[in-house]
Amino acid sequence: MNDRTTHWLLLVVTLPTSSATARMRIWRALKALGCGALRDGVYLLPDTEALRPQLAGLGDETIREGGTAWLLQAGPVDAADEQRYRSLFDRRQEYAAFIALLAQANTSIPASTPQDVNKQLRKLRREYDALRAIDYFPDEASAQGEQAWREFTALADKVLSPDEPHAVDAPIPRLDPAAYRARTWATRKRLWVDRVASAWLIRRHIDRDARFLWLETPGDCPPDALGFDFDGAAFSHVGDKVTFEVLLASFGLDQDPGLVRVGALVHVLDVGNGFVAEAAGFEAMLAGLRQRARDDDDLLAQVAPILDGLHAHFSTLPAST
Repeated sequence: MNDRTTHWLLLVVTLPTSSATARMRIWRALKALGCGALRDGVYLLPDTEALRPQLAGLGDETIREGGTAWLLQAGPVDAADEQRYRSLFDRRQEYAAFIALLAQANTSIPASTPQDVNKQLRKLRREYDALRAIDYFPDEASAQGEQAWREFTALADKVLSPDEPHAVDAPIPRLDPAAYRARTWATRKRLWVDRVASAWLIRRHIDRDARFLWLETPGDCPPDALGFDFDGAAFSHVGDKVTFEVLLASFGLDQDPGLVRVGALVHVLDVGNGFVAEAAGFEAMLAGLRQRARDDDDLLAQVAPILDGLHAHFSTLPAST
């Protein structure tokens, strides 16, 4: 957002009285956009290409539900007026409350299970993303929130996956699958999302005769084994791609829409970016299976049919889904 906003959007609405559900839905949408309220029914936002259609859509919905709505463009009379407008978007209290939530979460992480930490990360990430989305005039409070978030995620990463790989910036060469048949593949034991999905991908689509080693530490990887999903492994995180996605790109499997969608699910659960509707259900099933599995071989055997089913399901979806 520029230092000076020359135009503002003003939505003047009378919310519908015939439907309490519609009235609440519109009010919540206005709140989610972070509108400044000049008075009841008069809402202000900076005029941007992204916000204009959203406010217009809420105005149209209000009219459809029996209310009234006018969307106007307004401008400050002077600098003092501009400052008063901006003061309606002061997010210091919201950031302070969010930082307090992070501080509370920091104390619970060391005693939490990996599933609980992942769940907490996703919940707090949604809250942080929602707050940043309505932070139209970032300031010192924004910077403090960002610093607190970085510290929280760093602590969570250390506790959740002390050997979790760090992404490198490097090209991903295209490889010949014929040179990777009947090989020994190795990754860290106690499989979780990226590792178990990558092992499934290897056995189903790269090396059907693959043998797997589950390592206590990455340093235990034999020199003749193909390591995956740890620092220094043959296949691990590259740029914004998790190991599963790197394997897709390495072996030309990124032309399969179903596998690409499975990769998006793995990406969401491994690093938290994006949204895949099936991700939460898959994580819940994986957590339950891991509690019951005798070992990682048993876990892979139980998860494989689920991933087969997801691949088949995703392969039937239209390209725009």
